[in-house]
Amino acid sequence: MINVGDAVPTYQLTTDQGEKIALTDYSGKIIVLYFYPKDNTPGCTTQACSFRDRYDQFQELNATIIGVSPDSAESHQSFKEKHDLPFSLIVDADHQLAKDFGATKLKEKAGEQYLGINRSTYLIDQNGIVQKIFKDVQVIGHTKQVLQAIKEITEE
Repeated sequence: MINVGDAVPTYQLTTDQGEKIALTDYSGKIIVLYFYPKDNTPGCTTQACSFRDRYDQFQELNATIIGVSPDSAESHQSFKEKHDLPFSLIVDADHQLAKDFGATKLKEKAGEQYLGINRSTYLIDQNGIVQKIFKDVQVIGHTKQVLQAIKEITEE
């Protein structure tokens, strides 16, 4: 599991546009990597739209926002278009990225347990090193916390 001080993995990820990227492609920029359970659900929509609404503030701080969920590229495309999201969404169908980052947890539905996403955000510095982790994120007010943390990281 990736912790503060660890380098991000270098493997290829698939975006909502079907493009292959690696987190290391963003060298020189701060990455806000946020894991969310599912496209078009109330909490996830609120969270994504909150990042959208403050997108310019993140850009001013040289930060790139990347959302991650198990949804398909098609689902991500629809979600982005519906809510006018200006950032990439990563397909993590097998939960591999979420597992590597420790952004999974056991959940229960209809009496059955399953491995789901623990809403989490990771701040990665310009050198690809994890600087801050937010676990069990509460959607309301979260983007403000992330912006403040970026300011603290860049002042160090």
